Amino acid sequence: MCLVARHLEAAGIATVILGSAIDIVEHCGAPRFLFTDFPLGNPCGRPYDAAMQRSIVEAAIDLLDSASGPRTVVRTPYRWSDDESWRERYMEVRPENRAELAARGEARRLQRAQVQRG
Repeated sequence: MCLVARHLEAAGIATVILGSAIDIVEHCGAPRFLFTDFPLGNPCGRPYDAAMQRSIVEAAIDLLDSASGPRTVVRTPYRWSDDESWRERYMEVRPENRAELAARGEARRLQRAQVQRG
């Protein structure tokens, strides 16, 4: 994404990257980056937390307007949980949670199919 953003910026189109992999984005040199310290795939907030997601998107729009120079990085104040143990457990599949995760995945697939059908 950083390379695409840099290409767009060279063409005069301002960009903001929202992400959770700060080391990669800083290394590649994104023009503007809004960092949320969440698991990969969740840069706009927790699933189903519309208020948080709206706030993060608003912060990205504000960054687009207020960045003082290239490679501007802004960190959101949000936390995935009250402790840092999620880093070790996130997306972990174990024999004792395999059935629960499979059931939750199937429920999400059914929910998405219903939304697509209207």
